[in-house]
Amino acid sequence: MAQLIYTDTERTQMAEALGQLHQLLGDSFSEEDESNILSHFDTAIEQGHVGRDVFGLNPLVFGLQTAVIAVEETGLKHDGVIAILLYACAAHQSISEKEMTDAYGASVAQIIRGLVRVSDLYQKTPIISSENYRNLLLSFAEDMRVILIMIADRVNLMRQIRDTEAVEAKQKVSEESSYLYAPLAHKLGLYKLKSELEDLSLKYMEHDAYYMIKDKLNATKRSRDAYIERFIGPIEQKLSEAGLKFHMKGRTKSIHSIWQKMKKQKCGFEGIFDLFAIRIIIDAPLEKEKMQCWQAYSIITDMYQPNPKRLRDWLSVPKSNGYESLHITVLGPENKWVEVQIRTERMDEIAERGLAAHWRYKGVKGESNLDEWLNNIRAALESNDDLQLMDQFKMDLYEDEVFVFTPKGDLLKFPKGSTVLDFAYRIHSRVGNQCVGGRINNRIVPVREPLRSGDQVEVLTSSNQKPKQDWLSIVKSSRAKAKIRLALKETQVKDGLYAKEMLERRLKNRKVEMEEATMSHLIKKLGFKETSDFYRQIAEEKLDTNEVIEKYIELQHEKTAQPQQGAVRSAEEFSYENPDEALVRQNEDVLVIDRNLKGIDYQLAKCCHPIYGDPIFGFVTISGGIKVHRADCPNAPELRRRFGYRIVKAKWSGKGSSQYSITLRVVGNDDIGIVNNITSIISKEEKIVMRSISIDSHDGLFGGILVVQLDDTSRLEQLIKKLRTVKGVKQVERL
Repeated sequence: MAQLIYTDTERTQMAEALGQLHQLLGDSFSEEDESNILSHFDTAIEQGHVGRDVFGLNPLVFGLQTAVIAVEETGLKHDGVIAILLYACAAHQSISEKEMTDAYGASVAQIIRGLVRVSDLYQKTPIISSENYRNLLLSFAEDMRVILIMIADRVNLMRQIRDTEAVEAKQKVSEESSYLYAPLAHKLGLYKLKSELEDLSLKYMEHDAYYMIKDKLNATKRSRDAYIERFIGPIEQKLSEAGLKFHMKGRTKSIHSIWQKMKKQKCGFEGIFDLFAIRIIIDAPLEKEKMQCWQAYSIITDMYQPNPKRLRDWLSVPKSNGYESLHITVLGPENKWVEVQIRTERMDEIAERGLAAHWRYKGVKGESNLDEWLNNIRAALESNDDLQLMDQFKMDLYEDEVFVFTPKGDLLKFPKGSTVLDFAYRIHSRVGNQCVGGRINNRIVPVREPLRSGDQVEVLTSSNQKPKQDWLSIVKSSRAKAKIRLALKETQVKDGLYAKEMLERRLKNRKVEMEEATMSHLIKKLGFKETSDFYRQIAEEKLDTNEVIEKYIELQHEKTAQPQQGAVRSAEEFSYENPDEALVRQNEDVLVIDRNLKGIDYQLAKCCHPIYGDPIFGFVTISGGIKVHRADCPNAPELRRRFGYRIVKAKWSGKGSSQYSITLRVVGNDDIGIVNNITSIISKEEKIVMRSISIDSHDGLFGGILVVQLDDTSRLEQLIKKLRTVKGVKQVERL
């Protein structure tokens, strides 16, 4: 490692950051602390242990800048700052844990332990795999200060990499900031940092969208400011007359939130009407906070017509991250809807600075909910419930909560969007399985009725009720989904066995024996991917049993009438799908997943049909298995962007005797004999089996879909080359 040399700019930045830290922390960050830190760094630099990172950033300057952000935005104190500045040395073992503990105390050593663990994860892979994600959360949950430092560190990094040449690393850092760090900052109530992370991620990942919105906001700023003045003028007068102490400000929505609304509403910038919100911050004593907030609400709704559907009351029941506020939407001048947020000085500080404000206002309700959330994460991680926890954790990060009451008055918390069915399964599995509806505030409602904060909910059951497949799309909580899947599995096994026995019995009555191969072919021909789905529909009488029996007998007659193997092949023959050949999939090709793990349950993704020889990656599914995708799968970019933590490395390690179904699209001129020429080439190829062919001809052109079975990419490439030589063929591509 080349010795680290400071640039003139870095020396200036270092002096500025040190000055800010002394100013922010006062006597708690002494000249001696500064001298010791710089001494540790000088030693580490001389020994060649500390160097620039992948973005070329100086670790000491970067650490000082991160410390300033952590102190200003999260209220971190002396121990946290020392840990930030020392951990670059500790990560390279320039200073031992005992030396740190002796010099700075056990608290600093504990924080650094967590930071070093997180740092180690990133050296292994910049994208968080499932195991790394788990370890990362464990580190977070061990000491709250670790999570605050990592968020501050990520904000600083996103600020510094604007002009970096390390484009790939910048993309990965931006993706992570978007799907993990921004929602984590939101959960902790650090809204300012959350917005900055979201905006910078958008700026780096979707450059054109970011600058389009930024330019439009700048162009409309003057008219927007003028409207805000017209709107708040009368309100200020009325609130002052009521004797309230307050100040008001207009806040433009973040570029990221505007972009999300444009995508959600499928409209242009001009279609977004609520570009800003008005915030009223009341200076009220603790015991009068709620009263004065509702007083302000009453004054404003007397002046402007409110939209009752858009009332958000986080005064009565705060969010689990401690957020307290009253949000209303009113019809302002020129018939424009305006969002108004009403809160107190204390609530505003908690909203802006999250946990830091909790420490300042110790004992304020809301903090215990956050502790409970982190404890739940730790407990679930330690019980190795990784995948379900990841989904629940991500949902908890992105969604707000709703709080509802049981008939006895107990308060239960659910993810936003949960239904009466979620409530029923929360009470008991049996109650959920037999749920036919509910009674919300003494009003009868169906199972899919959404829960709203403050509702009193009672479950209505019937002994004749059974879980249904579509219930999985009704419930939101992972607990309810798991219970429904289990109940459905048990029901389907019973119903499937009954349906199969009934079908066998009915066939025997017609003097016909049921053959598995013929039945498999029929099931596939009827459009079912799973045998269990077919038998379930028979049990539910969605399929006419007599019709199925007639089709089965017809198919059996067709099979007996088929020409023997070796007979002259015709084009018509290739439209026939042989069920036995469809099942040729030995699964002997060994896949190596993640850290050289073999023998893991995996499936080949149906969206891209990978075969031996394709560059591939693994995606961890909810059920715990691995779906293997081609590296150039059309779904790959979205999977990496939204679920980066579920991506695992995968590669072929050996070739077995498996055969894979591959779909090819052939386009060309509709010449006489074109079909025979194509099928002739395939039939002559060794170890390639024709599964099906369908040709559609129009205006002298044809488009054909071929399904063949082969064993690797080299054989596939040879086949494509030969098909392209056929006279009249214009295009051959793999789907």
